[in-house]
Amino acid sequence: MTSGATSDQGPENFPATHWSLVLKAGKNDTTRAQAALSSLCQTYWFPLYAHARRRGHTPHDARDLTQEFFARLLERQALALADPARGRFRSFLLAAMNNFLATEWEKARAQKRGTGRPMVSLDFSAAEERFDLEPADHATPDKAFDKQWALALLDEVLKKLETEYEREGKQALFAALRPALTGARESQPYAELSARLGMSQGAVKVAVHRLRQRYRDLVRQEIAHTVASPGEIDSEMRHLFAALAGS
Repeated sequence: MTSGATSDQGPENFPATHWSLVLKAGKNDTTRAQAALSSLCQTYWFPLYAHARRRGHTPHDARDLTQEFFARLLERQALALADPARGRFRSFLLAAMNNFLATEWEKARAQKRGTGRPMVSLDFSAAEERFDLEPADHATPDKAFDKQWALALLDEVLKKLETEYEREGKQALFAALRPALTGARESQPYAELSARLGMSQGAVKVAVHRLRQRYRDLVRQEIAHTVASPGEIDSEMRHLFAALAGS
């Protein structure tokens, strides 16, 4: 398997990831930039929905404003705001959303929304149920957004990791080893896993090591999709894991 972008990659080797592609081509509104931005929006819409709810909007308004926000973001004029100086997609998106909530939302409510503009198809069917399941968080809405962003990123990584194992016919192995992605190495129930999977403990330890390594690779790849340069991957990684820890 190929690994993700590593910290020693120079700009000349940095792949054309989603956000770097938007920053490079967004002002020309290219098809590739539109597709890249749409993909990012599909992955990271829920943190914005939750952000709107924490800012006091009703579930109905939160759905409408999230959809309207993305519709506007995908317009040519909005893509021109994708300035490399803004750096990370997470930071750009939160700043743009806060500006939209402060200056544009009331105007948007008075207009017919979405007509003749590119839209992102978002599945809000379980959004409020998902929001209700979130533990009480007394952090500021912006800090809570960062935590939701980190959770959305890790959820996307787990989906991709599971898909890889499914393609190899190893669904059962992934299901058994998935809990090993959390917790200290010495606390893993290798004997129990060995008996359940019919593998030696040594083979289980190797399988867990490979799973964790691939997980780390995919986390780096996913983060690379949301930053503008390879030098930002490690700092973004630290920031997101700090957000998860609540620090």
